[in-house]
Amino acid sequence: QVHLVESGGGLVQAGDSLRLSCAASGRPLSYVAMGWFRQAPGREREFVAAIGRGSGDTYYADFVKGRFSISRDNAKNTLYLQMNSLKPEDTAVYYCAATTRYTGVYRTNDYNHWGQGTQVTVSS
Repeated sequence: QVHLVESGGGLVQAGDSLRLSCAASGRPLSYVAMGWFRQAPGREREFVAAIGRGSGDTYYADFVKGRFSISRDNAKNTLYLQMNSLKPEDTAVYYCAATTRYTGVYRTNDYNHWGQGTQVTVSS
């Protein structure tokens, strides 16, 4: 079992930066990839970024390329999402996710462990 706890969300202005963290506990060595998703009010949860645990390969949604960066510290069992040049449309609850399955990284169904989410609000 993998337990995920996000932190680092908050209220910022457009153009500001935030770094989200996701601490994994339990059996973090069992996961093969971790990712970030977000969900705005009235919208479906959408993929933001992912990283393979072994390879370190990274994957991004088109709307965050060049602005967001995903990274992980395996020694600390922590996942990060550095968000720069934030826009009001980035406002959402951001969720950390982990998967122990080799089914892909872009869909919510690819992941079998989720955090509780952290709110990010970007004002214009």
